[in-house]
Amino acid sequence: MIIIGITGTLGAGKGTVVDYLVKEKGFIHFSVRGYLAEVIQKNGEEVNRDTLTHTANELRKEHGPAYIIEELYRIAQSTGKDCIIESIRTPGEIESLRKQKGFVLLAVDADLKTRYSRIALRKSETDNISFETFKSNEEREMHSDDPNKQNLAECIRQSDHVINNNGTIEDLHKLIEGVMGEIV
Repeated sequence: MIIIGITGTLGAGKGTVVDYLVKEKGFIHFSVRGYLAEVIQKNGEEVNRDTLTHTANELRKEHGPAYIIEELYRIAQSTGKDCIIESIRTPGEIESLRKQKGFVLLAVDADLKTRYSRIALRKSETDNISFETFKSNEEREMHSDDPNKQNLAECIRQSDHVINNNGTIEDLHKLIEGVMGEIV
């Protein structure tokens, strides 16, 4: 059983990598965002980037830096199949997952303007923001000394493989195949 954790910057193509691995390689997908959205909706709140971040930070503060990932890993492990967990956002999550057999961390990144163009096109509930807000959100999420808060720069640094997704979807698929050839 392989469990791939996906980390990376907003709009870099993490979801596209997940879709490919699910469709082409038979992976089962577990989403931190989906898990958090369920918690937020149960609390009667609106799902947006701020409530997602706040809820994640509060759960980590209350239960520990790796709480969400440990919950998703537990569920993934019970399937006995190859799984992918999207989105790893804290070094504490990585530390917990590194203790598990068969774990690989994959980071996805792309140029800032390319990523903003992508989020503007996908138009999810958290993507309807200005370029300035996009940059501000990224700056907030890239670095933190608090183990309970997002630190994408450190997560990317600790990854086993980094995919620079500045090309076409076909280019991305080739990059994924290259990484999978090294993992399997």
